[in-house]
Amino acid sequence: MKATRLALLGGMWIAATAAPARAQSRETAVFAGGCFWGVDAVFRHVHGVLRVVSGYAGGSAATARYELVSTDTTGHAESVEVTFDPSQVAYEALLRVFFSVAHDPTQRNRQGPDEGTQYRSVIFYTTPAQHRAALAMIVSLKGERAYAGPIVTEVVPLEHFYPAEAYHQNYLARHPTQPYIVYNDLPKLQQLEQRFPELYRP
Repeated sequence: MKATRLALLGGMWIAATAAPARAQSRETAVFAGGCFWGVDAVFRHVHGVLRVVSGYAGGSAATARYELVSTDTTGHAESVEVTFDPSQVAYEALLRVFFSVAHDPTQRNRQGPDEGTQYRSVIFYTTPAQHRAALAMIVSLKGERAYAGPIVTEVVPLEHFYPAEAYHQNYLARHPTQPYIVYNDLPKLQQLEQRFPELYRP
């Protein structure tokens, strides 16, 4: 029998259901919020996340290549596929990290120095429950007046996710001193540790 518990996350109580320890469960979430290097790195450091893959979503298989996505003509967004154990981390917790740490959801078609529709803010939901949770989180954040500007994040069903080229995977860990990473992405990991110590995994 599953037990429901409440966990305090970033000042918000979130319901989480604990599954039996003997059976690890898996669920997949897909997020887009600017360059996938930083979003990928953030979720790799979240407790309960089992796997993170950088890639493309929103376009076709024929154009799911970096040199084409970078032209801002393919419909793709640079995205990350997050496989997680919902008995260890709730989807709502991942949403909170996405909105609060991984990117700025008030930026339309850009994040930091990167501009174009491939850098837009999107939640690609994979289940009706994820759809409801994403919409509820946006309503909650608006109620909290968490941001000075309006949230522009799209919430759309995932059709296909295409893994990016090998050199994009786990990019921050392999290039920690690159100036782009140092300036744009390492601060996100610091924010994750500071704002969500209960979720942070070194």
